[in-house]
This record gives sequence, C-alpha cells and structure tokens, in this order.
Amino acid sequence: MPTTYTEVYFPVLLQAVLAMLIAAGMLATSAILGKRVRSRAKDMPYECGVTPQGSVRERFSVKFYLVAMIFILFDIETVFLYPWAVVYRDLKLFAFIEMLVFVVLILSGFYYIWTKGVLSWSIEEHAPEPRAKQPAPER
Repeated sequence: MPTTYTEVYFPVLLQAVLAMLIAAGMLATSAILGKRVRSRAKDMPYECGVTPQGSVRERFSVKFYLVAMIFILFDIETVFLYPWAVVYRDLKLFAFIEMLVFVVLILSGFYYIWTKGVLSWSIEEHAPEPRAKQPAPER
C-alpha cells in the first residue's frame, strides 16, 4: 500500500509522461516519413467529402446557436445523473425525490423552449405577410 505522495502519484505521472512520449513519437514519425506534396485539392478545407461551396463568411441563423447551447446545457445536466446513480442505494427515498424534482425542472425547461419554438428549424419567420393590392375605388 502506497504511503507517500510520491508513491501514490507516480503511476499517474508515469502515464502522463508515456502519453506525451507516444504522441510526440507519432508526430515526429509522421513528419519524417510523410510525403510533402502540395496541391490545390489538399489545401482546400475538408467538408465531409463534398466540394466546398459558398463563402467562409456565411452567416448562420441564431436558432443554430440556441439549439447548440441548449444541447450543451442538457448534456451537462445529464452528467449529474451519474453521481446520483452511484449513491442512490445509500440515500434511498430522499435521493429519489431529489432527482424527481431535478428531472421535473429539466423537463419543464424543455417544455418551455419547445413551446417558444427554439427547437423549430422551419424557415418561417414571424414577419407580417405582404398585403395584396386592392383595386382602386371607382369615381
């Protein structure tokens, strides 16, 4: 059984050093053995195998960023379920009620953003429709 900090953290330090050495070795091997042929096709950005179209300065809708932030929030909130699952048997009914309140709050937030239309990807905007021209009155 390790008794000093050196004995406790030595395996962690050894693993970190080995990971850095392996990464550096792979990069060095790639730089030494790899071909350096430049072409227009290799210098283009890779977009899932599809030829890039349009400008790099293309603007995204705000809905894209809203959905991304909401995804991150819900993803982080699910991380809280793991520690709860670990100590669930020790805390019994208290942990169940606490997590029930937590999940209800999360689902109410999800319902709120759903009713506000944040998750709607339709192109419709809330702009007024143009009026049809009315015939001029007769004199």
